Amino acid sequence: MSTARLTLDPHFQVGAINRRLFGSFVEHLGRCVYDGIYEPGHPTADPEGFREDVIDLVKELGVSAIRYPGGNFVSGFRWEDSVGPRAERPTRLDLAWHSTETNQIGLHEFSSWLEKVGSELMLAVNLGTRGVAEALDLLEYANLGNGTALAEQRIKNGKRDAFGIKMWCLGNEMDGPWQLGHRSADDYGKIASRTAKGMRQLDPSIELVVCGSSSAQMPTFGEWERVVLGHTYDDVDYISCHAYYEEKDGDLGSFLASGVNMDRFIESVVATADHVKAVNGSDKTINISFDEWNVWYIDRFEGVDKITGIDNWPVAPRLLEDAYTVADAVVFGSLLISLLKHADRVTSASLAQLVNVIAPIMTEPNGPAWRQSTFFPFALTSRLATGVTLEVKLEADSYDTAVYGTVPLVDAVATHDATSGATSVFLVNRSQTEDALITIDIAALGSVGIVDVQTLTDADVYAANTLDARDRVGLAANASAAVGTGVVTLTLPPVSWTALALRTE
Repeated sequence: MSTARLTLDPHFQVGAINRRLFGSFVEHLGRCVYDGIYEPGHPTADPEGFREDVIDLVKELGVSAIRYPGGNFVSGFRWEDSVGPRAERPTRLDLAWHSTETNQIGLHEFSSWLEKVGSELMLAVNLGTRGVAEALDLLEYANLGNGTALAEQRIKNGKRDAFGIKMWCLGNEMDGPWQLGHRSADDYGKIASRTAKGMRQLDPSIELVVCGSSSAQMPTFGEWERVVLGHTYDDVDYISCHAYYEEKDGDLGSFLASGVNMDRFIESVVATADHVKAVNGSDKTINISFDEWNVWYIDRFEGVDKITGIDNWPVAPRLLEDAYTVADAVVFGSLLISLLKHADRVTSASLAQLVNVIAPIMTEPNGPAWRQSTFFPFALTSRLATGVTLEVKLEADSYDTAVYGTVPLVDAVATHDATSGATSVFLVNRSQTEDALITIDIAALGSVGIVDVQTLTDADVYAANTLDARDRVGLAANASAAVGTGVVTLTLPPVSWTALALRTE
């Protein structure tokens, strides 16, 4: 058995937890929209065709804001196609995912769905094949009350009040050669700056996200951020980060340490942003929108599922429908720990994606919806992580990985809400063979009681929830937790994620 010690003190804080940290992402990709959130013929479909079983699961998940409509999709998207009478909307080719887009779901319908699930809209504009004028048109259509042709068009299309969208993404992954309209950092920084300036002239209240690197492994990483922020620092509020992780070549040990990479990624981007801040002599701080993150088996998609052929453009094909295991969920939970650790600078994040496509929620056409293994860490963290992230002191045994070097066997973060007296601790045991006995020093919290302890683990780390076994994996109460004088002790099973909820008595 390995050992670890964690010290909590509410006086030492990283930063306030922004609810946008628990955002997600819906892209017109595969079955995320069609057959996912929208299936008019489904037994649970509401009058607008949205699956109510999915709506219930999204509410349970606790998603705060949703990025839309892409993703790679947005770089070829004409927003005008998705508004107005459905019968008049054109069918288009989506080059990003080699599919056909019917445009039956657009801005109005998706906004209506967001009201049902209680989430905020985070809208992306196309800076791949379009530019400043089209972004300004979309902003005017969405946010101006009335009195212009575009505002009156929105009213005619059924939305009298403006959408009032606050958060906008200036394109998507423009550093990637796969992206329609891919540009150099210099060229993208210039068009992003021009677009941002124009949008602020129309609506100064909006918050803007400029594209950072699509992964820390990109050859332009670091320099991309420096050059883009050099052009846009005064124009934007956020720079984006994107990261996906998968187990490769059977190296579970490195995979379980993926959070180490996310920590380094965030800290590198923060350092670069603060470098530009110093060069500019600015008193403004740029924060991070980690608006794509997840476990994703990209190699599997590239090798098996990728659609090709000039005459092969399916509607809502089954794409990127990974079935997530216990090990995937443990890594996923550790990525949430990394985001919380950096709550002072990561103030928005989007789990990519929400339904069917690398998603915590799966559906079957005319059939059930169910929770993937990754659903549970997200839902519980979203519910319990309130107030501020604490700057904890963690001492733990370590192990060696092929990819990330020597890393701790246990990772942890804690949050504290002074108003409610709630303290939550989130823990991962990366060992594949041994329990971890953790001692948590809670003396600085005063008199504390345990509210609940839930652990996700399984003897089979590759167990998953599937259509035929929808409840195979889930949370279970961890009976090992005990309160002593100024401490809580807890045993973490191998390859496990745990949430401990405490409350001041």
